[in-house]
Amino acid sequence: MEFKMLYKGLTQSTEIIRALLTGISAEEAKMKPSKGTWSVLEVTCHLYDEEREDFREHLDFILHRQNEEWHPIAPQAWVKLRKYNEQDFGRMKAKFFHERIKSLTWLKELKNADWNIIYKSKFGSMRAGDMLASWAAHDNLHIRQLVELQRWHIERSSKPFKIRYAGEW
Repeated sequence: MEFKMLYKGLTQSTEIIRALLTGISAEEAKMKPSKGTWSVLEVTCHLYDEEREDFREHLDFILHRQNEEWHPIAPQAWVKLRKYNEQDFGRMKAKFFHERIKSLTWLKELKNADWNIIYKSKFGSMRAGDMLASWAAHDNLHIRQLVELQRWHIERSSKPFKIRYAGEW
């Protein structure tokens, strides 16, 4: 595993997410293409919660707190339980980026981390390297989701004009 590559990926994805969230109004951030999909605001809230309650926290468990019990998470349930789509978009963006800076600083300060160390819990076993790689991949999932939402907003706001000429999606 190449820590530098994954760290670089997290720093780059942070800037991609920042760009994708720029210029979106609070009203637009709450819009959803359909009932079963997430809004930009919900994605932002999810990223914030995952940043502070999942990836950094659980990687710390694997690396430094082997005797502590891994706490459960419920990302899908949090969307409704924590009323993501009722949150303040500007505030949630700021909170996510604040937590991401904390994460990047924490990661940069890790010295001689054993990426093969395994944490065993009732939720299964995971190596530290698996968690870091999953963290970087998780960003990509939500970058794709934000790009799809951006495309939907373009298509919606350009009516009655069509965007077929742009190419297949």
